[in-house]
Amino acid sequence: MADRTAPNCHLRLEWVYGYRGHQCRNNLYYTAAKEIVYFVAGVGVVYNTREHKQKFYLGHNDDIISLALHPERVLVATGQVGKEPYICVWDSYTVQTVSILKDVHTHGIACLAFDLEGQCLVSVGLDSKNTICVWDWRRGKVLAAAPGHTDRIFDISWDLYQPSKLVSCGVKHIKFWSLCGNALTPKRGVFGKTGDLQTILCLACAKDEVTYSGALNGDIYVWKGINLMRTVQGAHGSGIFSMNACEEGFATGGRDGCVRLWDLNFKPITVIDLRETDQGYKGLSVRSVCWRGDHILVGTQDSEIFEVVVHDRNKPFLIMQGHCEGELWALAVHPTKPLAMTGSDDRSVRIWSLIDHALIARCNMEEPIRCAAVSTDGIHLALGMKDGSFTVLRVRDMTEVVHIKDRKEAIHELKYSPDGAHLAVGSNDNSVDVYGVVQRYKKVGECIGSTSFITHMDWSTDSKYLQTNDGSGRRLFYRMPSGKEVTNREELKLVQWASWTCVLGPEVNGIWPKYSDINDINSVDANFNNQVLVTADDYGLVKLMRYPCIKKGAKFKKYLGHSAHITNARWSHDYQWVITIGGADHSVFQWKFVPERKSKEALHIAPQETLADSNSEESDSDQSDVPEMDSEIEQETQLTYRRQVYKEDLPQLKEQCKEKHRATAMKKRERAPGSGIKLHFIHGYRGYDCRSNLFYTQTGEIVYHVAAVGVVYNRQQNTQRFYMGHDDDILCLAIHPLKDFVATGQVGRDSSVHIWDTETLKPMSVLKGFHQLGVCALDFSADGKRLASVGLDDNHTIVLWDWRKGEKLSAMRGSKDKIFVVKINTYLPDKLITAGVKHMKFWHKAGGGLIGRKGNMGKTETMMCAVYGWSEEMVFSGTCTGDICIWRDMFLMKTVKAHDGPVFSMHALEKGFVTGGKDGIVALWDDTFERCLKTYAIKRAVLAPGSKGLLLEDNPSIRAISLGHGHILVGTKNGEILEVDKSGPITLLVQGHMEGEVWGLATHPHLPLCATVSDDKTLRIWDLSPSHCMLAVRKLRKGGRCCCFSPDGKALAVGLNDGSFLIVNADTLEDLVSFHHRKDIISDIKFSPGAGKYLAVASGDSFVDIYNVMSSKRVGVCKGCLNYITHLDWDKRGKLLQVNTVAKEQFFFEAPRGKRQTIPATEVEKIDWSTWTCVLGTSIEGAWPVISEVTEVTAACLSYDRRVLATGDDLGYIKLFRYPVKGKYAKFKRYVAHSTHVTNVRWTHDDGLLVTVGGTDTCLMIWAHESESLREFKLCDSEESDIESEDDGGYDSDVTRENEINYTIKALSTNMRPMTGVKPHLQLKEPSVDERQGVVSG
Repeated sequence: MADRTAPNCHLRLEWVYGYRGHQCRNNLYYTAAKEIVYFVAGVGVVYNTREHKQKFYLGHNDDIISLALHPERVLVATGQVGKEPYICVWDSYTVQTVSILKDVHTHGIACLAFDLEGQCLVSVGLDSKNTICVWDWRRGKVLAAAPGHTDRIFDISWDLYQPSKLVSCGVKHIKFWSLCGNALTPKRGVFGKTGDLQTILCLACAKDEVTYSGALNGDIYVWKGINLMRTVQGAHGSGIFSMNACEEGFATGGRDGCVRLWDLNFKPITVIDLRETDQGYKGLSVRSVCWRGDHILVGTQDSEIFEVVVHDRNKPFLIMQGHCEGELWALAVHPTKPLAMTGSDDRSVRIWSLIDHALIARCNMEEPIRCAAVSTDGIHLALGMKDGSFTVLRVRDMTEVVHIKDRKEAIHELKYSPDGAHLAVGSNDNSVDVYGVVQRYKKVGECIGSTSFITHMDWSTDSKYLQTNDGSGRRLFYRMPSGKEVTNREELKLVQWASWTCVLGPEVNGIWPKYSDINDINSVDANFNNQVLVTADDYGLVKLMRYPCIKKGAKFKKYLGHSAHITNARWSHDYQWVITIGGADHSVFQWKFVPERKSKEALHIAPQETLADSNSEESDSDQSDVPEMDSEIEQETQLTYRRQVYKEDLPQLKEQCKEKHRATAMKKRERAPGSGIKLHFIHGYRGYDCRSNLFYTQTGEIVYHVAAVGVVYNRQQNTQRFYMGHDDDILCLAIHPLKDFVATGQVGRDSSVHIWDTETLKPMSVLKGFHQLGVCALDFSADGKRLASVGLDDNHTIVLWDWRKGEKLSAMRGSKDKIFVVKINTYLPDKLITAGVKHMKFWHKAGGGLIGRKGNMGKTETMMCAVYGWSEEMVFSGTCTGDICIWRDMFLMKTVKAHDGPVFSMHALEKGFVTGGKDGIVALWDDTFERCLKTYAIKRAVLAPGSKGLLLEDNPSIRAISLGHGHILVGTKNGEILEVDKSGPITLLVQGHMEGEVWGLATHPHLPLCATVSDDKTLRIWDLSPSHCMLAVRKLRKGGRCCCFSPDGKALAVGLNDGSFLIVNADTLEDLVSFHHRKDIISDIKFSPGAGKYLAVASGDSFVDIYNVMSSKRVGVCKGCLNYITHLDWDKRGKLLQVNTVAKEQFFFEAPRGKRQTIPATEVEKIDWSTWTCVLGTSIEGAWPVISEVTEVTAACLSYDRRVLATGDDLGYIKLFRYPVKGKYAKFKRYVAHSTHVTNVRWTHDDGLLVTVGGTDTCLMIWAHESESLREFKLCDSEESDIESEDDGGYDSDVTRENEINYTIKALSTNMRPMTGVKPHLQLKEPSVDERQGVVSG
């Protein structure tokens, strides 16, 4: 059974044959080191002609089409095509990225140019507006952008003699730009009478505002300012593609194959006609020239590079060759020599020497070539053509042996048999023909079995069998040479194949990703010796896998370079190299194969060498020996925080519902209540899916977050203050180094990060517009100026901000896997690390991008936390298996076992570290993690007397740790915040429910207490008086959804999720009775008023059971509902029940028998209800929002003085209405603190407090009820109602008119205007008043 890991060997790009001449201009230069820089496919090449060596820049992921050289001639800028194309500025010496410029252009980057100082870079996009953009490239910032022209722009240049001036040219135009502030303003060049208006292909600026430009007809146009001054007629025979300015003058190159040199005043010096030289040919066309001293570089349309020495200009050196434009499909390797043969749609067949890296022979054929094969003795070369013929040549002198045409469709594959006797030829006619080599290629057999075109073939070692793959994904076998199909698979069991280039079959199952179209892998070749396989696919990736690879989705190493589809890949005869060829980029890549044992030594090679491999990230789903994930982390990786409806969607939704409330807006709507509520205290801390989100502030208070609220807790006074700027779940929190500001990130469609002051609770800065779905990690830099954030989108985008200015400095896709933590280097704010599922990445800022490299850790671990150590290259990270990894730069130095189970949090001290893990232990370490100095176990036994609650279990999972004020602050998964004294005692400060939804809530009939029950299987009693603590807790065998105190407050009924319910003693929480009559959730439970004789129990299976509390017997069942019951209420007499169901039905039942009653609406209003927690009925109609299809009112509660109705809904809003809420869409006061749905709301017995619970945010919130008199002095802190009513006083008539004017842009609206009527000067009548005042009437 084959190993499913990626192979340990790797490939290193050694040579690229070719140069991109087609569709590109001005892309070939000498660097300061006299090397030549250009590009092929997606690779930037730096070629040292003296040593005949190449270096490669591999930072792009698609075709490069533009290149500019920095004035100091070391740095190079390259631009690529693609959906989100970017520009890389890189160093031609080290071939490392210096800066990435992104997020502005679409489609591609057509031209680039540096200014004279080299500070600014200008780029032109391929979008429909041909956008021109000026960059401060070091910072990756756009200084100015403007639409360039409606047609293609071919060249752009800075005026080197006047600052802030640029010239661009292209299809039938030339434009002169000035950069002022952040505006680019163009003036079109005036052709006038001096020359024809035509396409300008290239330009160069000279002094005194003179610009020289090369035109399509071969003339040179000379401009002064924006006017055409003169033309140099017939400078070239046809279009001038390239112009290069240097100290001595100008060089131009054209389609006529000539290079001309001109002096500084554009007087001709000399002409070099490359077509007339030894290497020249008819149709040679120059695309790029570079003149430097006495050397001239020339790049041609057909992928050649010439070097001309000026004083010996008749003998240009041909220093690079490649295939010309057209698809390149044919590739064969010589069986005994280091040679590769390629054939292309340019109709040439070429032989390359893999040792000398040079073209050694070339022969032109009549037809485009689609495949090639070399006979076993290396004498014959067979070529399959696009027209269905094939030709055999002698390799020695490229003379023809035979030319045979038996087919009409293209020949896509041919192979010689290992014994050299036969040639099999597979065509798109769905058949394979077999020819006898010695019989002068006489046809001896035919294989017909395929229903589709033949794609791949392999011979068996004994030459008796042939296997084929075809386009329909079938694999067939034939007996040779007759071509009879083998149907009995038994006889194939022992067959050994001479080569393996097929893409189908059990041996190569693993090359296919789990879900893929069968045709996207074009070529495979197996290296039997080293048991590796190379594949080439449509996405431009070369992959290395183990052979055989049997299971789908095998692991691999991947290499970028080819931009689009790779058509073929082959090992050289001695397995030293892999040759790959690109279809559209018609380039030939030669990769050096580095076997496993060498890989070990390879650690010591120069940094230059490792680069080629740095892009070969391990496969998408790394190795298979990843340890099983911890259950907690597993859960957390699954969380996506997606919402059906985001609060950002509300305005749009309301807009859609406008029609509905137009009608009701006319009616008088109920006004909002006079009194309001103010958040007073929250029981809860978000520990179950967040880490390291708990800190001491400057003043010794504690800051953390829960639901949508940032909380600042004062432990001396046991009070809380709140930052209420967020409107959905906060997922992460980071504190500024000075401990006075905090950054919090939330869930949202366009989620925001808020930086706020912990003293004033005012936002200092809000950052949005970059993260989708949510923000999951944040970190401030050590100087506090920068902030890093990580998004929850699929790529986990990382953004680096200058947060005070609200400016994005850099951004980059982080990783496919979830990122748990981001940390900015404490010494170098340009470096950062991210850690998360199966990865640890080390990043550095490069202009507007970030460049990341995976840490080398041998086997992949999931990292949960990370900190920087005492020097800029030391990093410590905690893994999901309980180890601490110690890194230097990006290399793992060693690991230390720290905890049982994951290490969730760590914190760096002046001397040493503190860590916390799932095992519930806090450990203090020295500064090298050599010694563990002290451990604290979080246990109930050491809980100090001043605690504000009870520990639910010993050793809870620790999710956050921080230090200060002589204490260690610990946050647990169970939602507790604890303060550990260095000497040992532990104080519990805040706690809430654990993970799971909280639904059950009841307030005590005469004491300031409330009870909650949650899916976390606990029942808790909370003190609502100023001591704010949890008084009691009891674990239940099942989660619960409802609870209720008896009227005397002595008993407490609790409904559980399995259909049972309990009645417990309200003080001790011990069982009094329990029943189990239903299968579905008990959704609501209520004692009858007065003596509390009956208990009504509503369940999810649509029944309400009525029990007699004293005799503990069921006395009635209310039948007749069809749906899940959500709410129930008793009337004052204890004789009638009202019931709501999930389908918005309202029913009435008589108690205690449970007979259904039908009561008209007018009567219902007269009934005196004991409590009102239902959400349906005319007296609460106005509480339903305009967009009730999307959001439900989940809970309601009427105050005991019957004045104010509080509701909670699915969007996390708490609203107050004036009761009764008749008529639709009443006005209200609205409050946001819970993040998702509010599941329950209850007033206390004296209406002094409103208590609310949120479903998944696990919080219990206590709101102080403030009456009208108190509130007159305060500004209203709630948002007013959904609909701005029409009766708020209309507009003044002028204002109304201005409000309705529609400013349409004239240019856009011309075609909509009727163009008839009499022209103004022909009109006779006096203008009307309106016209005189210039009123625009529609």
